Amino acid sequence: MNPVHIEQLNQWHEEDKHQQIVDALLTILEKDRDYETNNRLGRAYNNLGLYEEALHHFELIAEAGQPDPLWHYRVGFALYHLKRYEDAVKALRNADQLNAGDQHTESLLKWSLQKAEKQQREQRRIEAKRKAALESHGTAANQVLLANMPLTDFWEESEYARNSYQSEPPMDDLVISIEEELGYKLPASYITLMKQQNGGIPKNACFPTEEATSWAEDHIAISGIMGIGREKSYSLCGDLGSTFMIEEWGYPDIGVVICDCPSAGHDVVMLDYRACGRDGEPEVIHVDQEDDYEITFLADNFEAFISGLVNEEEYDTSEEDKHAALDKVAHGKFSPLLEELCAAITDVEQLEQKIRRICTQIVEEKGHFSFHADELSYVMYDVQFWLYTKSYPDTSREQYLTIYEKMITFGGEFSLGGYAPSFITDWLDRRLQEGRIVQDNGCLHATNLFVDEVVQQLQSA
Repeated sequence: MNPVHIEQLNQWHEEDKHQQIVDALLTILEKDRDYETNNRLGRAYNNLGLYEEALHHFELIAEAGQPDPLWHYRVGFALYHLKRYEDAVKALRNADQLNAGDQHTESLLKWSLQKAEKQQREQRRIEAKRKAALESHGTAANQVLLANMPLTDFWEESEYARNSYQSEPPMDDLVISIEEELGYKLPASYITLMKQQNGGIPKNACFPTEEATSWAEDHIAISGIMGIGREKSYSLCGDLGSTFMIEEWGYPDIGVVICDCPSAGHDVVMLDYRACGRDGEPEVIHVDQEDDYEITFLADNFEAFISGLVNEEEYDTSEEDKHAALDKVAHGKFSPLLEELCAAITDVEQLEQKIRRICTQIVEEKGHFSFHADELSYVMYDVQFWLYTKSYPDTSREQYLTIYEKMITFGGEFSLGGYAPSFITDWLDRRLQEGRIVQDNGCLHATNLFVDEVVQQLQSA
């Protein structure tokens, strides 16, 4: 390769311009690509999340890559993200043997071993359940009817629950219609519960787990249980229901989403029909989008799940969480991008401290560090937009929505750790409708009046 070309590729890699690397290297005919070219192509595809394509290019140089620990690591990286954990373990062990003590290899190998073990347990459980279902010929499926569980004090009463979740108890023809639309027979115990109250927020909203998830080390939490219907947003076939979560959020098409969670879409609880078939008694699982849709087994059936719910007071760490969040916003290191943007500003003195003060107010009000659709969150959306477009004025909507998460959401110690993109698009649409942000030749700009408002907000913080 031309040294200048390599220098350009290295620069693009540092700038996360991986598609440009791919485009440049694909101009070289496949027969003319050497080891370095295919290795860089594979790495770029890995960074784009195109792991099958990455493996293809690594396989082209497999023989030459055997003594190269970096080649084995990159292969293991792709296999890990394809959920081929046992194969990933083999590749990463080779990398570790060739270059012992590498921190990245050791960490990914540890995670791969944990995931492989979990995947094996899941496969054994599913196989056992399939065998049991075949032997019983499905005779037990309709016997689970919450007979031993008192339901009189199960639901939380609130206007939000009535407006977003709760519908009239379903008639049999509606149940059949919903089942046909979803393609799955709903558990008898779930139908029984919905005929008592069709959707809502349970008083006990936590479920213990033996494994950690993105929510907690020892439990998951649900926001509500979806009812049988189409009318309410959080009903099975509502606009934020099961089909929406599978088609729009990418959750696995292995069953029915029955519970949303406090993460605003980043994890859900599902009925899992892989072991029992579409007409059998499904297991209940937690699916974690934050961990590449990681599946964690919760209960053998819906009744066991409902019976196992416990009150959040058993896991109340609110004071500790608030203290940690306050420490984060007071002392956490800004992301490289946020540091760069703040350094370019001369309009506001002590800008970093003022940003931290606004975020401290957010934590004081909510008890945690998160941006939603409230007034202070909108202030922070405004601040981030002003900071970014001041340094990068020729920014399109698509570019901004892509770069947004690198400022505060996932950028560094001073970060939210997650977000729902709809909050950002809703904020941007609102500012465009208000005329505070305008779009000119495909680029977004804050009006002078809006800039003055943002600067005044910061100066008064």
